[in-house]
Amino acid sequence: MQSRPKSEFQSWLVAIFFGIIIAFFCREFVVSPLVVKGASMMPTYENQDVIIISKISDIDRFDHVVFKAPYEDEYYIKRVIGLPGDTVEMKDDILIINGIEYEEPYVNRSTDNPFQKRITENFTLEELTGESKVPENYLFVLGDNRLRSSDSRHFGLISMDAILGESKFRIYPIRELKVFWGAEEKRIN
Repeated sequence: MQSRPKSEFQSWLVAIFFGIIIAFFCREFVVSPLVVKGASMMPTYENQDVIIISKISDIDRFDHVVFKAPYEDEYYIKRVIGLPGDTVEMKDDILIINGIEYEEPYVNRSTDNPFQKRITENFTLEELTGESKVPENYLFVLGDNRLRSSDSRHFGLISMDAILGESKFRIYPIRELKVFWGAEEKRIN
Protein backbone atom coordinates (compact mmCIF):
# COMPACT_ATOMS: atom_id res chain seq x y z
CA MET A 1 0.00 0.00 0.00
CA GLN A 2 2.87 2.43 0.71
CA SER A 3 4.37 2.03 -2.76
CA ARG A 4 1.42 3.73 -4.55
CA PRO A 5 1.75 7.17 -2.86
CA LYS A 6 5.54 6.96 -3.11
CA SER A 7 5.31 6.10 -6.81
CA GLU A 8 2.85 8.96 -7.41
CA PHE A 9 5.13 11.38 -5.57
CA GLN A 10 8.11 10.28 -7.67
CA SER A 11 6.15 10.74 -10.91
CA TRP A 12 5.22 14.27 -9.82
CA LEU A 13 8.86 15.05 -9.07
CA VAL A 14 9.90 13.77 -12.50
CA ALA A 15 7.15 15.83 -14.19
CA ILE A 16 8.15 18.99 -12.28
CA PHE A 17 11.84 18.41 -13.06
CA PHE A 18 11.17 18.03 -16.79
CA GLY A 19 8.83 21.03 -16.73
CA ILE A 20 11.61 23.18 -15.25
CA ILE A 21 14.11 21.91 -17.84
CA ILE A 22 11.70 22.65 -20.72
CA ALA A 23 10.90 26.13 -19.35
CA PHE A 24 14.62 26.90 -18.96
CA PHE A 25 15.35 25.68 -22.50
CA CYS A 26 12.51 27.76 -23.96
CA ARG A 27 13.58 30.93 -22.10
CA GLU A 28 17.24 30.58 -23.07
CA PHE A 29 16.86 29.52 -26.69
CA VAL A 30 13.30 30.15 -27.96
CA VAL A 31 11.36 33.01 -26.30
CA SER A 32 11.92 35.40 -23.41
CA PRO A 33 9.96 38.19 -21.68
CA LEU A 34 11.45 41.68 -21.50
CA VAL A 35 10.39 45.04 -20.03
CA VAL A 36 10.69 48.07 -22.34
CA LYS A 37 12.52 50.99 -20.74
CA GLY A 38 12.31 54.54 -22.04
CA ALA A 39 10.45 56.40 -24.77
CA SER A 40 12.62 55.73 -27.84
CA MET A 41 10.02 53.46 -29.50
CA MET A 42 6.86 55.46 -28.72
CA PRO A 43 4.13 55.16 -29.89
CA THR A 44 4.79 51.49 -30.76
CA TYR A 45 5.95 50.72 -27.21
CA GLU A 46 5.49 52.71 -24.02
CA ASN A 47 7.84 52.73 -21.03
CA GLN A 48 7.26 49.58 -18.90
CA ASP A 49 5.48 47.58 -21.63
CA VAL A 50 6.20 43.86 -21.30
CA ILE A 51 7.04 42.08 -24.54
CA ILE A 52 7.89 38.54 -25.60
CA ILE A 53 10.85 38.19 -27.91
CA SER A 54 11.54 35.32 -30.25
CA LYS A 55 15.15 34.18 -30.32
CA ILE A 56 14.67 32.00 -33.41
CA SER A 57 13.09 34.49 -35.84
CA ASP A 58 14.57 35.55 -39.14
CA ILE A 59 15.08 39.31 -39.06
CA ASP A 60 13.37 41.36 -41.77
CA ARG A 61 13.19 45.05 -42.54
CA PHE A 62 10.91 47.00 -40.15
CA ASP A 63 10.99 44.24 -37.48
CA HIS A 64 11.51 45.34 -33.88
CA VAL A 65 14.73 43.84 -32.53
CA VAL A 66 16.22 43.72 -29.05
CA PHE A 67 20.00 43.91 -28.88
CA LYS A 68 22.86 44.49 -26.45
CA ALA A 69 23.50 48.22 -26.26
CA PRO A 70 26.90 49.15 -27.72
CA TYR A 71 28.15 51.31 -24.84
CA GLU A 72 26.28 50.21 -21.74
CA ASP A 73 25.08 47.08 -19.98
CA GLU A 74 21.51 47.41 -21.25
CA TYR A 75 19.31 46.06 -24.00
CA TYR A 76 17.74 48.37 -26.59
CA ILE A 77 14.71 47.80 -28.77
CA LYS A 78 14.72 49.47 -32.20
CA ARG A 79 13.23 49.03 -35.66
CA VAL A 80 15.34 47.41 -38.39
CA ILE A 81 15.68 49.87 -41.27
CA GLY A 82 18.70 48.59 -43.19
CA LEU A 83 19.58 44.96 -43.89
CA PRO A 84 22.93 43.73 -45.26
CA GLY A 85 23.46 45.14 -48.76
CA ASP A 86 20.97 48.01 -48.32
CA THR A 87 21.62 51.69 -48.93
CA VAL A 88 19.81 53.97 -46.48
CA GLU A 89 19.07 57.68 -46.74
CA MET A 90 16.75 60.17 -45.05
CA LYS A 91 15.80 63.24 -47.06
CA ASP A 92 13.18 65.79 -45.97
CA ASP A 93 11.74 63.28 -43.47
CA ILE A 94 11.34 60.61 -46.15
CA LEU A 95 13.07 57.25 -45.67
CA ILE A 96 14.80 55.98 -48.82
CA ILE A 97 16.07 52.39 -48.90
CA ASN A 98 17.80 51.16 -52.05
CA GLY A 99 16.37 54.17 -53.92
CA ILE A 100 12.75 53.42 -52.91
CA GLU A 101 10.80 55.88 -50.73
CA TYR A 102 8.86 54.45 -47.77
CA GLU A 103 6.12 55.85 -45.57
CA GLU A 104 6.78 55.53 -41.86
CA PRO A 105 3.36 55.54 -40.17
CA TYR A 106 4.92 54.18 -36.96
CA VAL A 107 7.13 57.27 -36.38
CA ASN A 108 6.13 59.58 -33.54
CA ARG A 109 5.57 62.89 -35.31
CA SER A 110 4.25 64.87 -32.34
CA THR A 111 6.49 67.57 -30.94
CA ASP A 112 6.21 70.34 -28.36
CA ASN A 113 8.30 72.66 -30.52
CA PRO A 114 6.21 74.55 -33.13
CA PHE A 115 9.43 75.36 -35.02
CA GLN A 116 10.39 71.68 -35.35
CA LYS A 117 9.86 71.02 -39.06
CA ARG A 118 11.56 67.65 -39.33
CA ILE A 119 11.41 64.64 -37.06
CA THR A 120 14.49 62.96 -38.57
CA GLU A 121 17.48 64.90 -39.82
CA ASN A 122 18.76 64.36 -43.35
CA PHE A 123 21.52 61.75 -43.60
CA THR A 124 23.00 59.02 -45.73
CA LEU A 125 24.36 55.74 -44.44
CA GLU A 126 27.81 56.71 -45.64
CA GLU A 127 27.74 60.03 -43.74
CA LEU A 128 26.85 58.23 -40.50
CA THR A 129 28.90 55.05 -40.74
CA GLY A 130 31.45 55.46 -43.53
CA GLU A 131 29.81 52.53 -45.36
CA SER A 132 27.92 52.96 -48.64
CA LYS A 133 25.88 49.79 -47.94
CA VAL A 134 25.05 47.92 -44.76
CA PRO A 135 27.82 45.28 -44.45
CA GLU A 136 27.17 41.54 -44.09
CA ASN A 137 26.15 40.51 -40.53
CA TYR A 138 25.12 44.08 -39.58
CA LEU A 139 21.87 46.04 -39.30
CA PHE A 140 20.97 49.72 -39.38
CA VAL A 141 18.30 50.49 -36.74
CA LEU A 142 16.21 53.51 -35.76
CA GLY A 143 13.81 54.24 -32.93
CA ASP A 144 10.21 55.21 -33.70
CA ASN A 145 10.49 58.30 -31.47
CA ARG A 146 13.30 59.84 -33.53
CA LEU A 147 13.64 62.99 -31.41
CA ARG A 148 14.32 60.87 -28.30
CA SER A 149 16.11 57.82 -29.64
CA SER A 150 19.73 56.76 -29.42
CA ASP A 151 20.11 54.52 -32.45
CA SER A 152 22.33 53.82 -35.48
CA ARG A 153 22.50 57.56 -36.17
CA HIS A 154 24.49 57.83 -32.94
CA PHE A 155 26.26 54.51 -32.35
CA GLY A 156 26.49 53.07 -35.87
CA LEU A 157 25.62 49.66 -37.21
CA ILE A 158 24.53 46.76 -35.00
CA SER A 159 26.24 43.40 -35.28
CA MET A 160 23.90 40.43 -35.76
CA ASP A 161 25.81 38.82 -32.87
CA ALA A 162 24.41 41.52 -30.54
CA ILE A 163 20.78 40.66 -31.41
CA LEU A 164 18.91 38.97 -28.57
CA GLY A 165 15.68 38.50 -30.54
CA GLU A 166 12.68 39.98 -32.31
CA SER A 167 9.64 41.36 -30.48
CA LYS A 168 6.59 39.25 -31.33
CA PHE A 169 4.02 40.11 -28.62
CA ARG A 170 3.20 42.93 -26.24
CA ILE A 171 1.57 41.22 -23.25
CA TYR A 172 1.36 44.10 -20.77
CA PRO A 173 -0.55 46.26 -20.26
CA ILE A 174 -3.33 43.79 -21.00
CA ARG A 175 -5.53 46.45 -22.67
CA GLU A 176 -2.67 47.05 -25.16
CA LEU A 177 -2.10 43.36 -26.01
CA LYS A 178 -0.70 43.11 -29.55
CA VAL A 179 0.89 40.56 -31.87
CA PHE A 180 3.63 41.78 -34.22
CA TRP A 181 3.71 39.59 -37.36
CA GLY A 182 5.29 40.68 -40.60
CA ALA A 183 6.78 43.96 -41.65
CA GLU A 184 4.87 47.22 -41.49
CA GLU A 185 6.43 48.57 -44.67
CA LYS A 186 4.57 50.75 -47.09
CA ARG A 187 6.05 52.31 -50.19
CA ILE A 188 5.21 55.89 -51.04
CA ASN A 189 5.06 55.49 -54.83
